[in-house]
Amino acid sequence: MNNLIDKTIGEIVAEDYRAATVFQQHGIDFCCNGHRNFSEVCSNKSIDPEELVEQIDLAKQEVTGNMPEFKFWPLDLLIDYIEKKHHRYVESKIPVLKEYLQKISHKHGAQHPELLQIARLFDFSAGELTAHMKKEEFILFPHIRKMVKAESSSLPLASPQFGTVVSPIQAMMQEHDNEGRRFYEINQLSNHYLPPEDACNTYQVTYHSLREFENDLHLHIHLENNILFPRAIEMEKALNL
Repeated sequence: MNNLIDKTIGEIVAEDYRAATVFQQHGIDFCCNGHRNFSEVCSNKSIDPEELVEQIDLAKQEVTGNMPEFKFWPLDLLIDYIEKKHHRYVESKIPVLKEYLQKISHKHGAQHPELLQIARLFDFSAGELTAHMKKEEFILFPHIRKMVKAESSSLPLASPQFGTVVSPIQAMMQEHDNEGRRFYEINQLSNHYLPPEDACNTYQVTYHSLREFENDLHLHIHLENNILFPRAIEMEKALNL
């Protein structure tokens, strides 16, 4: 079964991101809950493991725009990518989506009260994500960059104030879990981002943008939880910090 049965969902997606499409189709969370074992997930979802492996193999044969092999990237380069691609995306989309949600909640909220809940959830998520990214950019990521530099130069690196890199990583992963749950709720409230028949153009654009935002968040969290963070922990061990 291509040894997938012994791997976690996160490891499988880290090896080839095209597997993520298959997991999404089956409602399997590969980012926040990527630590779960493949066979465990199949059992919980009542999915035939061999059938799922076949679907993953087919997905890997498809050309999908040559997704970079992030697992081989230097950690400082991966951090640059996360900041410039995903952090900037979140920062640019938050004000747009907040404005759209406010408009459609005002116009359609009486007929579709779920919009008010979605708007509240997104507002809270926007604040939490903004604070979360700043903690990464000013605390965790700079330390990982210092570790990369120490590894390449063989120069000593002082232990950070937070002791071990595991501490901020655990905090960031917990916050990832929180956002994963919040967007799952938004997804459910919006009927998987399917606008109702009476939806205006702004309503439709808002749901489309929310879907894109969630998909970007899944990749964003995957790159950190399943690739960056485990490798940073291993690097710290190798540096004997």
